[in-house]
Amino acid sequence: MATIEFRNAVGKVYFDGGMTQDGKMIKKSKSYRNIAEGATADNLHNALTQLAQLSEYPLIGAERVETGDIMN
Repeated sequence: MATIEFRNAVGKVYFDGGMTQDGKMIKKSKSYRNIAEGATADNLHNALTQLAQLSEYPLIGAERVETGDIMN
């Protein structure tokens, strides 16, 4: 049976960068690398929202992007 071995995780924070002349939203993002494998959703949410407060743009949302190796 194949398994997935954790390689790394990145926390991404998305911001509202305003509107284009066509009325479309400009989405800006910032990535934070080296997120611990065992980081809980609550801890990650708290950390990313605290970091987002340092930005001049309003926070839209955040996500965790995890990569791993598929092993047989």
